[in-house]
Amino acid sequence: MNTELLEALNILEKEKEISKETLLDAIENSLLNACKNHFGKADNIRVIMDRTTCDYRLFAEKTVVEDVEDKLEEISLEDARNIDGKYELGDIVQIPIESKSFGRIATQNAKNLILQKIREEERKVVYDQYFEKEKDIVTGIVQRYIGRNVSINLGKADAMLTENEQVKGETFKPTERVKLYVVEVKNTTKGPKILVSRTHPELVKRLFEAEVTEVKDGVVEIKSIAREAGSRTKIAVWSNDPDVDPVGACVGMNGSRVNTIVNELRGEKIDIINWSDNPAILIENALSPAKVISVMADPDDKTAGVIVPDYQLSLAIGKEGQNARLAARLTGYKIDIKSETQAIESGDLPENYLELSEGVYEEEYEEAYEEGYEEAYPEDGEETGYDEAYPEDVEDAGYDEAYPEDGFKGGAQEYPQDGDEDGGQDADGAEEFAQDGYEEEDEIIFQEVED
Repeated sequence: MNTELLEALNILEKEKEISKETLLDAIENSLLNACKNHFGKADNIRVIMDRTTCDYRLFAEKTVVEDVEDKLEEISLEDARNIDGKYELGDIVQIPIESKSFGRIATQNAKNLILQKIREEERKVVYDQYFEKEKDIVTGIVQRYIGRNVSINLGKADAMLTENEQVKGETFKPTERVKLYVVEVKNTTKGPKILVSRTHPELVKRLFEAEVTEVKDGVVEIKSIAREAGSRTKIAVWSNDPDVDPVGACVGMNGSRVNTIVNELRGEKIDIINWSDNPAILIENALSPAKVISVMADPDDKTAGVIVPDYQLSLAIGKEGQNARLAARLTGYKIDIKSETQAIESGDLPENYLELSEGVYEEEYEEAYEEGYEEAYPEDGEETGYDEAYPEDVEDAGYDEAYPEDGFKGGAQEYPQDGDEDGGQDADGAEEFAQDGYEEEDEIIFQEVED
């Protein structure tokens, strides 16, 4: 048993994740290549290798002939019978070859061939590993800036975050951990080339799948995403379960789920809306937080006209048109937003629309006001409602009970006339300042002076 070779193959298989069979095939090919370099050709060379013990043998197969013309492929009958007397003309004789007999150049070539095969297999393993993560998110460690690009270590391979795939204003520090979206993995002679992004809309979707269980399980679907990296993202969600609120599931308790994603995106705002198969409702939801009066959508031309109140026009359009632009991307419709005044001028609304709407509001207000006033204050308020609350004979009825005519008699318990006798309190509740208290004190002082 070739224990050293077996141990080396086991270590490579464990560390490099290269199968032992692949390495044994590489050794066989290197031996054949060494024979070719040593003998000039290796068409008749055979390698027999035991996959369990890693023992191998080399043979040169030669044909028995009377007159030898090619010593590499033929052997004389006499020489063949010296090896074994049973050989006849035309038989195939296997002549053992010692690998130690190879020259230095042949041995070096065989070694290089084995190392090259190991490197190729290692690159292939890494490529296959990250090719499976294509269109998914990975976590990497920032290494350094190369010009305006950022080199990021993903573990067994390095990825390059180009300037175009970086969020404007976002900076990285060495050893910082960041989440990235794998855009593409290319297999090159120098190893896999991995292109990653921080601006791709799918990054937000994958973050929601990682953070929200309902999205990962398929109960809640993210139907559409529109993103302006570093500023705002709009996503439309739909629930396959009527008992599950898609927006609430994505937001989480007290916003815990969406806040985790916002923190990962470094403060980027995220608007979550309900998806609808009705384009008008979808467009109305997409323009939130702006309020919409009407939506006229044309599914064939993918255009929509939206009318909003005058005071909501700037909110519907958004800063530098961002809200309208994201809504158009989210829905796939070209959206034309007009205010009430603009819609009246263009003929989309009647000229007296504002007057009609104001009249409706005034009538509704007056009706509600009159109904509420009649309940609180009936038409004959003095005879009915007012009498119940405030009786006509105030002094004889309610006022006498609450405030008797002789207030000091009826209220003698709270405010006794003679504060010293009953220890009563005045209006401020102070016992030492009774109503008759000052007169008695004056008499006592006067008597002391006379004495």
